[in-house]
Amino acid sequence: MAVVTGGSSGIGAAIARALAKRGWRVVLLARGEERLREISSELGAEYEVCDVADRAEVARVAAAVGERHPAIRLLVNNAGIPGGGGGFLDLEPGQIEQLVRTNYLGSVWCLRAFLPALEAGAPADVVNIASVAGTVAAGHSGPYSASKHAQLAFSRSAGVELAGSGITVHTITPGFVHTPGFPNRSRFRSRLLKRLVADPDLVAERVIRAVERNRLEQFVPRWYRPAAIVQAVAPATLARAARARNALRRRK
Repeated sequence: MAVVTGGSSGIGAAIARALAKRGWRVVLLARGEERLREISSELGAEYEVCDVADRAEVARVAAAVGERHPAIRLLVNNAGIPGGGGGFLDLEPGQIEQLVRTNYLGSVWCLRAFLPALEAGAPADVVNIASVAGTVAAGHSGPYSASKHAQLAFSRSAGVELAGSGITVHTITPGFVHTPGFPNRSRFRSRLLKRLVADPDLVAERVIRAVERNRLEQFVPRWYRPAAIVQAVAPATLARAARARNALRRRK
């Protein structure tokens, strides 16, 4: 049994389809019931309406799922919301708080709530869908990057905390992916840049590979990894370049 958050569309739906093809039974979680019902009907899956940003709601849903399935083998923390391209000085305070509650704390609440079922199903896996934006903080989407950076740190730390428990934590770090919530191909005019945007099915394939081959951390596509390395090794250089670009934009 697998639980997939944000499972009504985009990456979450692609992951659910990939799991179903491999014989997994799936419970989908998302905020919108109409789309959840459609995907669940397509896959013969179960669903629960749940806003992962609401800790009490996550606890309620986990209890309901636990009554039907006391043991689960996989939790995929995929639910997330876009930052709208705004910076810390642009977005409303409520928007910034919602990013943190959904993109970061949502993963924390789901792991804590489903942990008893994961322990009962061990060996089990947790897959956190982070973002390259959480490894490279040099653009205009600071609040989104910060929320994903926190999720990335949580994923890595949780893997250490759960070592020896029979539960393995994996991190998938996608770059630009074209989904209904993140229509990234429409952001670029160049055909070359459009080709750099991945499809949700590629992320789903990497999730399956992470679980089946015990890959702890993967970038999707792989060539995003050097950007994270540059950020880690030479953060000042990257910051200066980003500041210069932003200063030039302001002058225009």
